[in-house]
Amino acid sequence: MKKLKISILKKVFLNLFLCLGMINQLQAQNQVIPLWNKIPGQLKVSDYKEKEEIKDGKVQSTCLVATPTLSVFLPKEMKPNQTAVVIFPGGGYTHLAIDKEGTKVAEWFNNIGIAAFVLKYRLPNDKIMIDKTIGPLQDAQESIRIVRQNAAKWNIDPNKIGVMGFSAGGHLASTLSTHYDDKVYETASKASARPDFSLLIYPVVSMQNEITHKGSQISLLGNNPSQELIDSFSNEKKVTAQTPSAFLIHATDDEVVIPENSINYYLALKKNKVTAELHLYEKGGHGFGLGVNDTSKFWTKQCEEWLKNNGFKN
Repeated sequence: MKKLKISILKKVFLNLFLCLGMINQLQAQNQVIPLWNKIPGQLKVSDYKEKEEIKDGKVQSTCLVATPTLSVFLPKEMKPNQTAVVIFPGGGYTHLAIDKEGTKVAEWFNNIGIAAFVLKYRLPNDKIMIDKTIGPLQDAQESIRIVRQNAAKWNIDPNKIGVMGFSAGGHLASTLSTHYDDKVYETASKASARPDFSLLIYPVVSMQNEITHKGSQISLLGNNPSQELIDSFSNEKKVTAQTPSAFLIHATDDEVVIPENSINYYLALKKNKVTAELHLYEKGGHGFGLGVNDTSKFWTKQCEEWLKNNGFKN
């Protein structure tokens, strides 16, 4: 009888332990971290409130972001020294397609054994920023530093932290990849803000008038930016031999962000002998997320292969 009681107690404790483990895992999956204790260059405005578009209980899109956050998505099977990707959703620097180009993408990464983080970055606005041109870059740099500083906690290899950006989020990702050393805020952190690789999905890369996405340019740089400012944020002009390797995709029939953005960045990487792979699809248009029924639907498999071939996926 005594042995039976001990056996029952053991089972109870074991089940409790397993439940706690599952709860901890779920908490890790849904953890949302504030990016800053004190937001750099912030102007406080009482009537500037974030607006979310919700469908079936899930946030699809958000705008007027003033308080940036980092959402943590960890694979179910935790392995040591895993790769991590910080995701920047697109939206023309006016809103964030947080579900299609954020949450869904993070879940896909988890399914292939990669840790993912979705950055809800501040959208450039003179009302809430002293200098709106660097606001998103401040958030991007800090997001990489946070992941790198917490690499051991999340079983991440600090030398395998990449960035992925869609559309205007691709501009932010390519800005981070070429401006990671720019001192755009004061920090005591010793962690580098340089991504180890970048995944650019139908990205805005250039601010040059002939090929940029005009809406993104106006949102970030204003209505009449100087040529110096345009050149500074035309990331194809800022590539060096130290720029992280890149995987780029674009559709030839994209009329919103023309493929020259990806092509010119690829050529700049090639010129500087930086490893790069570019896929140009015949059809797909713009904003296809994880894929549609044209040739662009295969990009996730090609991205996975690229990560594997470059040592970022087992």
